[in-house]
Amino acid sequence: MTIVALESLSFGLGRMAEAAAEAGHRLCLLTGDRAVYRHELAVLPPDTLDVVDVDTGDQDAVRRALAAVPGLAGLINTTDTWSLPAAELARELGLPGPDPESVTLLRDKRRVRETLHAHGLSRSTAIAVPPGPEGAGEVLRAVGLPAVLKDSAGTSSRHVWIAHDEEALHRALAEAAEQRLTGALLAEAFLAGPLYSAETLSWDGTTRLLGVLSRQASRAAVVREEAAAFPVALPEAERAGIEAWAGRVLAAVGHERGFAHVEFILTADGPELVEINRRIGGALVGEVLCRTLRTNVYTAMTDEALGHRPALLDAPLDAEGPAYGFVLVYADRPGVLKGWIGLDELAAFPGSVEWFPVREPGESVIHVGDQRGCTGMVLAEGLTAELAQHRAWSAAVRVRPVVAAAP
Repeated sequence: MTIVALESLSFGLGRMAEAAAEAGHRLCLLTGDRAVYRHELAVLPPDTLDVVDVDTGDQDAVRRALAAVPGLAGLINTTDTWSLPAAELARELGLPGPDPESVTLLRDKRRVRETLHAHGLSRSTAIAVPPGPEGAGEVLRAVGLPAVLKDSAGTSSRHVWIAHDEEALHRALAEAAEQRLTGALLAEAFLAGPLYSAETLSWDGTTRLLGVLSRQASRAAVVREEAAAFPVALPEAERAGIEAWAGRVLAAVGHERGFAHVEFILTADGPELVEINRRIGGALVGEVLCRTLRTNVYTAMTDEALGHRPALLDAPLDAEGPAYGFVLVYADRPGVLKGWIGLDELAAFPGSVEWFPVREPGESVIHVGDQRGCTGMVLAEGLTAELAQHRAWSAAVRVRPVVAAAP
């Protein structure tokens, strides 16, 4: 029998294949671009999983590929982009999967904010605004400053702007007008406080908090994620409060089963949602969850894909593993990546530092203002998330991408 992954996050295929094998199944990846998974496919034994090349943006082509899979037992998706097509195909094929209507709601950040506001789970709502100068008056009237402007269906921190004053607002609207947005432009209130994400697992009314991840974003008006660490040490009462809050938020938007990556600001008045991703966290989040909790959390994906209550919901979690921090290493300008300086220095740093390449030499780097400009990540461990983050940052500053001008 086979479990199919319709695309995936860049990291986690090995863990996912191991989980499928433990359940007696073979993992098959359907992908339109193998290069996304170059690191894991290069280090995994060649017989770990099957890879089928197909235009995953073509629903009919995916449907034909699924029909050719021997003993299709389940369908997994860990991305935002393919979450709705995967839900629709699962329903069409009679496989376990999320309600496509709930997935549709979660792919619309404005509707999510409106829904939570209506349920008393967000102090303010969000509004649709036209990109360009004509949107400024509406933002000032309905939201005020500072404000956040973002693509309602954006991913990887693309097309997110913070406007602290009118000059920045007009600049953000002008930039938004020049972009090809996946959804529509929205504006919402700026939330003051540190950024975190709750890594959760849900099943029919029960939500378990696996831990809280700290997140560091750039200081620039255009938001770019720079670093993260797990697990954040919180007082037990505050941790319990975040778990209960995340459960109420996910219930309000109809997320009943599976992982969720719930980004929030811990304001002076408690947690306030930034956005919900109905998947395990990206980058190295899944890996640090496995290492810190000392279990393969991807078994929960296999359970969900087969329609079983995930054992992870009830299992005792060993949180005695080391904490981890990782830093994203960005190209400083567009061009062709030639390689990196400083990788040979990483072994000298404390924290069992590891390098996870995202791109390879010879590849063009077009965008450097969001996660598309990330060339790799530095991971380090420590007794606490704070110590691990400091170690990762100290090592990452030694790694410098070498980028040449595009021919």
